[in-house]
Amino acid sequence: MHEPEPARSAMAEPVRPTSEDELARAGSELIGGPLGRRALLGTSWWTPVRVVALVAIGMFALGLVQKAPCYNSAWFFGASSQYTKACYSDIPHLYQGRGFADHLVPYFDRLPDDMSGGMSYLEYPVLTGVFMEVASWLTPHSGTLQYQEQWYWFVNAGMLLVCAAVLAVCVARTHRRRPWDGLLVALAPALLLTATINWDLLAVALTAAAMLMWSRSRPVAFGVLLGLATAAKLYPVFLLGPLLVLCWRAGKWREYAQAVGGAAIAWLLVNAPVMLFAFQGWSKFYTFSQERGVDFGSFWLIWAQNSSSPPSTGFVNAAAMVLVVLSFLGIAALAFTAPRRPRFAQLAFLMVAAFIVTNKVYSPQYVLWLVPLAVLARPKWRDFLIWQACEVAYFLGIWMYLAYTTSGEAHKGLPTHGYHWSIVLHLAGTLYLCAVVVRDILMPERDVVRRSGDDDPSGGVLDGAQDVFVLGAAAHPPRHAAHFEGPQVDWGMPEPPSPEHRSL
Repeated sequence: MHEPEPARSAMAEPVRPTSEDELARAGSELIGGPLGRRALLGTSWWTPVRVVALVAIGMFALGLVQKAPCYNSAWFFGASSQYTKACYSDIPHLYQGRGFADHLVPYFDRLPDDMSGGMSYLEYPVLTGVFMEVASWLTPHSGTLQYQEQWYWFVNAGMLLVCAAVLAVCVARTHRRRPWDGLLVALAPALLLTATINWDLLAVALTAAAMLMWSRSRPVAFGVLLGLATAAKLYPVFLLGPLLVLCWRAGKWREYAQAVGGAAIAWLLVNAPVMLFAFQGWSKFYTFSQERGVDFGSFWLIWAQNSSSPPSTGFVNAAAMVLVVLSFLGIAALAFTAPRRPRFAQLAFLMVAAFIVTNKVYSPQYVLWLVPLAVLARPKWRDFLIWQACEVAYFLGIWMYLAYTTSGEAHKGLPTHGYHWSIVLHLAGTLYLCAVVVRDILMPERDVVRRSGDDDPSGGVLDGAQDVFVLGAAAHPPRHAAHFEGPQVDWGMPEPPSPEHRSL
């Protein structure tokens, strides 16, 4: 006689996007339709995480095919063909331009001006420089320069493929009950189109791994990975700002200190050797970021190209810094006054998006910074694809604009005013996604993740924690809740506020 199996809690059941997302349900018809109630999940090799990883690898491979028209000709012949074919990549051009073809050591060896265009030293953070150097070691230094540049791009593509797989797996595992959300990352058009333009995927994968560690309540590991990510690209350090206000609201100061300490130590361990022995080369990334003028993709460029007195670089640097600080203060106010403590991924997305929107440059691969954060913050297929459509339009817009400016009298491509509209579309798509995330914070019953019964599955020690410090209306039930038609959900705070809870 067999004993009956214990009933599994509904909270432990994985969330199936086809049961809560109409667009995911419609898309599933391509592979046989939504999963039924009696589907045997977890009994096959084809687990959600493995499926997500394989789809990400497949999409990455399609991205390599998209770059194929440049591989044999457009990177090397013709001023504008790599733009008209939308297959540009920095990687083959910087193989010689940053001294890798001549075995120069990044940061330590000065680059000849005629080779680097006056850059003098590698202008990337140290961990990205290490990544580039390792790829050059794996590149055959024989044959023609074109042959070496082709190999260098291909080696980098293989290393970035690992980063893409790590990214997809980490996102799929961050929200324990929502592994299928990782398909949003794996199928993102931005991943296909921009993965091999530059080396941003290294920092993006490390940031996603850090988010996974925080969701597992491992603040030291989170800090170490975030420090490594910041050693590869600057933007990951901005995640410590939203985490500060969330830990403040929940009183999790010990965990926050561990995260900051781990990040600082990891960043120092990577940077200190170069900082001490090649300071001028190490500092190039920071001085270049300050000295760089208004560039592609920013609203500052629209202003500069439509004004008889364009803003100076110094003014733009100061104004962008003020806007980022104001954005952080606004996000902090939102975090302290929201009716429920916002989810970590929501505030992280808003902070990085604010930096991107206000920055003086927006390269097309920067969209990768937001992809995993957007998926964790707002795993809704419709909103995600609206944003991605805007980014694809910008991707095409910048290459067509560069084709126009490099094709001489032929004027092939998109003129300046057309490119400005593609920038506006990129900004509008990003701000739209920010708006729906803010709405989810102010109206948590509309949050896709919380409607499934979770509190903050990427929040780790913040998940279900009591508040100890709030401001204003956060101590009161949201007025709009009475008008919402839908299931009433326990947000993970079943007990009344503790005596030390304060409301100002």
